[in-house]
Amino acid sequence: MASNSSASSIDSAQPSTSSPKTACPVCEQWFPIAKIEQHVDDCLTQNAAVVRSDSPVLQSTERGTSTPTSQQQSAKEAAKRNFSIFERSPKPATAVKRTRSNGQSASSQAKDQPQQTSDQINIVSDDEEQPTESEPKKKPRTDENAAKPTTTSHLPPDSNVPLAERVRPTEIEDYVGQEQLTGQSTIFRTLLDSGTIPSMILWGPPGCGKTTLANIIANRCKQNSATFRFVKLSATMAGVAEVKEVVKVAKNEAKFKRRTVLFMDEIHRFNKLQQDIFLPHVESGAITLIGATTENPSFSLNSALLSRCRVMVLEKHTVESMMRILERALPEYEAFMLPESVNNNADEVPDFSKLPYIPRLLIQEETVRWLAETCDGDARIGLNSLQLALRSGESSSSSSSSSSGPTMITLEAVREGIKKSHLLYDRKGDQHYDIISALHKSIRASDDNAALYWATRMIASGEDPRYICRRMIRMASEDIGLADTNALQVATATQAAVSTVGLPEADCIIAHCAVYLARAPKSREVYEAYKRCRAAIDDWKGPMPGVPLHLRNAPTKLMRDLHYGTGYNLLHKDESGLTYMPEGLEDENYFSE
Repeated sequence: MASNSSASSIDSAQPSTSSPKTACPVCEQWFPIAKIEQHVDDCLTQNAAVVRSDSPVLQSTERGTSTPTSQQQSAKEAAKRNFSIFERSPKPATAVKRTRSNGQSASSQAKDQPQQTSDQINIVSDDEEQPTESEPKKKPRTDENAAKPTTTSHLPPDSNVPLAERVRPTEIEDYVGQEQLTGQSTIFRTLLDSGTIPSMILWGPPGCGKTTLANIIANRCKQNSATFRFVKLSATMAGVAEVKEVVKVAKNEAKFKRRTVLFMDEIHRFNKLQQDIFLPHVESGAITLIGATTENPSFSLNSALLSRCRVMVLEKHTVESMMRILERALPEYEAFMLPESVNNNADEVPDFSKLPYIPRLLIQEETVRWLAETCDGDARIGLNSLQLALRSGESSSSSSSSSSGPTMITLEAVREGIKKSHLLYDRKGDQHYDIISALHKSIRASDDNAALYWATRMIASGEDPRYICRRMIRMASEDIGLADTNALQVATATQAAVSTVGLPEADCIIAHCAVYLARAPKSREVYEAYKRCRAAIDDWKGPMPGVPLHLRNAPTKLMRDLHYGTGYNLLHKDESGLTYMPEGLEDENYFSE
């Protein structure tokens, strides 16, 4: 081994200009390619011997034994098999580097002293790259006008991570929207700032910031890891067994006064029996539960669980809050938003001096506003649409190599590639019932514009047209009634026409019926009389009164002998002298207020 080391030292000291060389990844010395494998095996064998200082092989080496033993030979062969740089072996987790106190390398020390008494073993992680002598450290940009980036992501623009995930804030100060929850004087913000995290249910539409709030709470827990432990699960992937495991660990952590915060995303996907797993542990304080749901908790969550958690209601993002979210994501693609003043004044030059980067893409403010207006308050959809627009701009700039300067992304180009393809609507959720209620109340108030709007919105959202027709038949009788008896005929004819024609041709038929019902005169007399009559029947005490004998049918001789139908005539009630209400209800009038 000594001969190999000396030969390697001679090769490194006297480099040959004819043969190509490469650097040893262990001692960083240069050797011919033909001899580099043998030298690396020798270096790695020496390093393994230094790490295993208590091994018999190293002890014999330190005593000055020059003859290699069988153990040394086998260790050298194992190192050659496992650590050859020409084999596709896994990269070790850490790299071992030896240096002397005087700064000399380990390979040069081996020539002078066989015993490494003053060596220092430095364990260098793979994430910490140590610059070599031939590769100086990279200096960061020191521009005077360079500003701090607004985002914390360090991923390349072509990363597969969605833009919505890359720009997700981790501090409450960076959270945009939902001022009714995150404002300085709100209960939620006060509790969060004081380090108190109660059990809560975050309820809101998709893309309103529920998961982002949970991540902010998780970040607070990481900053105070001695007190809190954060666990994130999703009901789409986890079950009761996983929750039990979290609770088991949480009880053990509680012995060391460390609280466990469990975030359960899509908690409504647990049925009400499965939700019972949370009850005793939230009640005892073993875990702090934070659930996120898009469904109405009144219907999708256990009432016992709701009594133990505070429901936080989140709303859709406004256009202005969406503008702030989209503008903050532009630095991820080194893009800059041109204000409307620059678009209107061609002589005005935008100021890029305060940016920490040189813009490669320019996007008009009206384009960003159009994206904010068409995402229906869903920040995830807005950011993903912006990502598509920016990527298309990058592709067009790379294809046209003759162009110079940043690429402009116009509203026309974005409109052509991205269209508003969705409306927030759930045919079994709150939107389904809320919008049909709005249609019914608009027709009742004779607001033809509102009736047309809600009917059209239901059609555009994909609602079953037969359901709309059934509801309008009910409206024709309940709210129009006797004021216009043709309304019921129009509604029933609309249902038949829609069933015959189908969508999309039936859209104007539904609109026709909705506008007719809105403009028709209204009378709720029959409906109100029915409700009073039904209430009288439901509240009746004792057996229900029988039908008067003169009103009963008498198809048989026995019934006629029992005086069924006796005295009945065809005259008007004022002339017949008969009563037509049961005994005791002769003076009842359900049409009187």
